[in-house]
Amino acid sequence: MSVSWQSEEAPDPVRIGALGWLLVLVRGLPLAMLVFGGLLVLLALRLIERPVFGVQRPVTPFITQFVCRNAFRILGISFNTRGALMRQKGAVVANHASWLDIFALNARKRIYFVSKAEVAKWPGIGWLARATGTVFIERDPKKAREQAVLFEQRLLAGHKLLFFPEGTSTDGLRVLPFKTTLFAAFFSEQLREDLHIQPVSVRYHAPDGAPARFYGWWGDMDFGPHLLKILAAPRQGQVELIYHQPLKVAGFADRKALAAAAGAMVKDGHRRALGG
Repeated sequence: MSVSWQSEEAPDPVRIGALGWLLVLVRGLPLAMLVFGGLLVLLALRLIERPVFGVQRPVTPFITQFVCRNAFRILGISFNTRGALMRQKGAVVANHASWLDIFALNARKRIYFVSKAEVAKWPGIGWLARATGTVFIERDPKKAREQAVLFEQRLLAGHKLLFFPEGTSTDGLRVLPFKTTLFAAFFSEQLREDLHIQPVSVRYHAPDGAPARFYGWWGDMDFGPHLLKILAAPRQGQVELIYHQPLKVAGFADRKALAAAAGAMVKDGHRRALGG
């Protein structure tokens, strides 16, 4: 993962009035109950699920999906998707605009995120990530082979892994070039012939009257103020997911070719959703 993407323009200031603080309470309390209540249910079920099924998770991903779908209902953000879900074994790649991406992508599909190791230490988000089976990776090149083996184990177990090849989140108005490092794991002898990669375009539509990058989370923006801004918004916008045709790994010469093809599909889908 790289350092955070930086915009030439400063982030929009967060201003919350009396109505906004009321909405923070009206939305924030039910959201917290949903997320942490769901976490408690998931952890309780995992006590039974783990010794019986091991790495397999036949029940708990449905808890995650339920929580994420209803989070958007509480926030008042419209949630729309296009395209068919991949049925083949493999992974999903998407552009990255906000922490809301995690809720959006989990709401449609039972997946397991791949995240930088630092996230595991974040209060709140780190707990949720560990509980839902996130695969944590380190930026140390010496551990590349170890992490590739971990990828293989999870993929061979039938898990759909999801990662953000841009390596950072943006303002939501662009798609950065895809980094190729994590694509290398899909070219092992055990995986290459059977795996597919499904590109997904994530596009946010801002509330009426708000800046187009309203939901974007980038640079040095703190999570707390960004969350409060969204909770306090009198009107909400929309998140849209576009699922593209899966790419067969064996159809590409190497990780660079696969990453370029997936990136082009995501960028084109994002541009079309933007209306360009």
